[in-house]
Amino acid sequence: MTTMQAPNAVVMVRPHNFCSNPETSGDNAFQTTDASPDIAKTALREFDHAVATLRRAGVIVHVFDDTSTDTPDSVFPNNWFSTHAGGHVAIYPMFAQNRRLERRYDIIEMLKRDYRVQDVIDFSGLEADDLALEGTGAMVLDHIERVAYTVQSNRADPVLLERFCTHFNYEPIAFEARDANGHAVYHTNVMMGIGTNYALICLDMIVDPCRRTVITERLEQSGRQVIDLSRDQIAHFAGNALELSGTHRILALSSRALDALRPDQITTIETSAQPIPLSIPTIETAGGSVRCMLAGIHLTHRNPRIS
Repeated sequence: MTTMQAPNAVVMVRPHNFCSNPETSGDNAFQTTDASPDIAKTALREFDHAVATLRRAGVIVHVFDDTSTDTPDSVFPNNWFSTHAGGHVAIYPMFAQNRRLERRYDIIEMLKRDYRVQDVIDFSGLEADDLALEGTGAMVLDHIERVAYTVQSNRADPVLLERFCTHFNYEPIAFEARDANGHAVYHTNVMMGIGTNYALICLDMIVDPCRRTVITERLEQSGRQVIDLSRDQIAHFAGNALELSGTHRILALSSRALDALRPDQITTIETSAQPIPLSIPTIETAGGSVRCMLAGIHLTHRNPRIS
C-alpha cells in the first residue's frame, strides 16, 4: 500500500565510527554526551536491529556502510539528499563542516541504477556562500499538498528554501519555533512529522500564534487529523517519525518516542498506520532519532516486482 507520503524504500547508512558530533552541539539542544568506550559498537547493534525490523515489516532498505572516521553523523542521511516523485533528486548544502563529508555519490549512482531518475539538482555548492538547507531535517515535506514546513534556523537559509520550493514545486511555510528553554529548534523534523492521514506536531513550540493557527488550519484542510504533541513528548523524539509503506502502512519511530505518546494519540495513528518502534537510545544521543536515519525513496523502481 504505497502512498505519495509513505515511501516503500529507504536509504540507511551504517555508522562504524558513531559519536555525538562536537560541530553540531552548539545549536542542537537534543544532543547529549555519551562517553561510553563501546558507543560505536552499541550504535551498530541498534542500527542493524532497526534495519532488520523495517525489513520484516516489508520496507525495502538499502544499506551503505560508512568507513570514514570524520563523519560522526553519517547515520542521518536524510539531511544531505532527498528524492521526489517524477524522478527528481536534490543534494543539499550542510551547515557543519564535517557533515559536508557525508555526501555519497555511490548512493546517488545506486538511485540512478535501481530507480527512474530524471534529474539531480545539486545545491551543495552554495556552502561556499555559507548557505545551508539540510534536506528533510530542515524541511518537513507534505508531498501530497506540496508544502514545505520549515523552522527558521541556520540550517535552513530562506533564500535557498525559496529556490528549492520554486524548482521542486512546493509552497514554503516558514516559522520560528523554540523549546521549553527558549532554544531555537534546529530541525523541523524533531517537532513535526506528516503522515497520509495525520500530522504529528508540537503547536506550543511555534512562537507566533498567528503562524500557529495558519499551520493548524493548513494541516486540517489537507484532511489530516492533527496530533498535538507536548514539549516533553518532543524531548523524547515523538515528532521524529516517518510513515512508510511495507506489507502495510507503518509509522517508524523510536521506542522512546512511542512510550511518550498517549494512548489516544496512538489510537489515532493506528487508524492509518501501525507504529513500529525501533530501540536506538545510543543513536539518539547524537540529537536525532528514527526519522533522521531514514532517507525515503519517492522514486519509481526500475523492477516493478520489487516496487
